[in-house]
Amino acid sequence: MKKILVCIGTRPNLIKITKLEECFNKYPHLEFRLLHTGQHYDYNMNEVFFEQLGIKRPDKIFKLEGGSQIQVIAEIQTKAEAYMLEYKPDLVVVPGDVNSTFACALAANRNGIKVAHLESGLRSFDRRMPEEINRILTDDLSDLFFVTEPSGLKHLREEGKSEESIKYVGNTMIDSLVKFSETFEASDILDRIGVEAGNYFTFTFHRPGNVDNQESLADLVDVIVGISANRKVVFPIHPRTKKNLEQFGLDQKLNSKDIIFTQPLGYIDFMKLVKESKAVITDSGGIQEETTFQQVPCLTIRPNTERPVTVDEGSNTMMSLDKEAILSKVAEIENGTYKVGVIPKYWDGNASDRIVAAIDEYLRD
Repeated sequence: MKKILVCIGTRPNLIKITKLEECFNKYPHLEFRLLHTGQHYDYNMNEVFFEQLGIKRPDKIFKLEGGSQIQVIAEIQTKAEAYMLEYKPDLVVVPGDVNSTFACALAANRNGIKVAHLESGLRSFDRRMPEEINRILTDDLSDLFFVTEPSGLKHLREEGKSEESIKYVGNTMIDSLVKFSETFEASDILDRIGVEAGNYFTFTFHRPGNVDNQESLADLVDVIVGISANRKVVFPIHPRTKKNLEQFGLDQKLNSKDIIFTQPLGYIDFMKLVKESKAVITDSGGIQEETTFQQVPCLTIRPNTERPVTVDEGSNTMMSLDKEAILSKVAEIENGTYKVGVIPKYWDGNASDRIVAAIDEYLRD
């Protein structure tokens, strides 16, 4: 019996591992345990996933004391090391690029345990982002690399990773979209907020560069007002963004029946909202992938992306925070001249199957 420990710490991590349990169940000689580091843990972000989506509940959940990023990383490392020494896994799998990803990879590596990185090779080349540092360090600690898109292959090869350790498997986040498509479809979120499918834009903004600066936030407000002249705008608002709109006195400009604010939405409702949008305007990372798979136009207001396949092949466009340019691109979406993206290779709902098959082969060697 070979033991595999999968370590998660945030909601995006959970979305990436929803299908792993059923895949591991096809290999009775592989034991799968799930560790939740407690980096982000509350009822709405986690328990609802387990209850509504039937995701495997963690075998172990850490309770963290909190503090600075360094304190949290150190605490996760210490607790993860103790658990790994107790469980003695043959392989530790770490998804994504959050602090838990790096902390668990380091704990495993320092104790001679092999590490597999899920979503390996992604690079924004912006070292101001903590996630970028986590990606680079995690890949340097890893032995097996699971890649979601062509850029990941390129970067890992350029960094000298061995070809036999690189596995192009596809995107496990898409596995969740396929697996739970009927659940998303059953959501009544559109009725609850009073919008029609295909007749609204979805906005999500939370990055400090966009919402902490008054001038930048004012430009975003002007974009929303401009779009709302022709379409409804649905804005699940992040607490940081809401606070700054009020602080800068910009919230009153958004007081319109065609601009619909909601609390941050759960995964099921949000995926329904995105799928039925005319387009999405965001500064998120994962939404770039979800809109590409659903072939919904997406304008991402960021200077860079670690997911270039969503631009090269998919429905995503990277843009600076230039309200005139954004509204010009919105006009393309409205008149039907915006690009038609394709779904990238291996984004087919079977990435988790390929991952577990590769793990089985790796541990047999």
